[in-house]
Amino acid sequence: MSDYIPNMDVLAVVPARAGSKRLPGKNTMKLSGKPLISWTLDAAQESQVIDLLVVSSDDERVLALGQQSGARTLRRPQNLAQDTSSTYDVLLHTLEYLAQAGLRPARIMLLQPTSPLRDADYIRSAVALMDSTQAQSVVSVCPCDHSPLWCNTLDPLGTMDHFLSPSLLNQRSQDLPQYYRLNGAIYIAKTESFIENKGFFMANSKAYVMPSERSVDIDTIIDFKLCQIIIENFSR
Repeated sequence: MSDYIPNMDVLAVVPARAGSKRLPGKNTMKLSGKPLISWTLDAAQESQVIDLLVVSSDDERVLALGQQSGARTLRRPQNLAQDTSSTYDVLLHTLEYLAQAGLRPARIMLLQPTSPLRDADYIRSAVALMDSTQAQSVVSVCPCDHSPLWCNTLDPLGTMDHFLSPSLLNQRSQDLPQYYRLNGAIYIAKTESFIENKGFFMANSKAYVMPSERSVDIDTIIDFKLCQIIIENFSR
């Protein structure tokens, strides 16, 4: 994968399989007037930092929406459309498909359709961060709502003995260190590094911090309704 064509910098892949146990058909559900996946496709096109946008799916409705947006569509084989299918394998399948046409992107970006509040500005900023820091990859995160230092496992009896470290007792939440979590909105890496590391986590990887209110990842109907409230009541 070293013979990159000069005008093929960023490939963005939007993976959207048909099956979803917790929220069936979520990728084409209407969110504030347009299908969920269209929020991501529109943001990707508006960002103007993506050389090629590809929708990978086994869903005819999703593929049709991809074509309408101007994206290239790739029908995903059934072995990559299962609950157990990994995102890495789906992206690798896309890279191999494009390589057959002589297209070898220098960088690969993952844009999951379940992050509709990630708009074009965030995509541009993530690419700019990668450029300015010369990072091998950039992964979006957001602040944790609650500190994981206040979390622990429970035994079968629900015993709270030693639930918190003695050093944390009587500390206020605002005095605890800020933790961050993956928000699933943006992943980007140099293609060779992505393949070598089988994913986006590697040496010289940078975090792109997004606000919590733009980091809703839709897995359930509650997530979906929360996104709708945010879109309809707050300016994008």
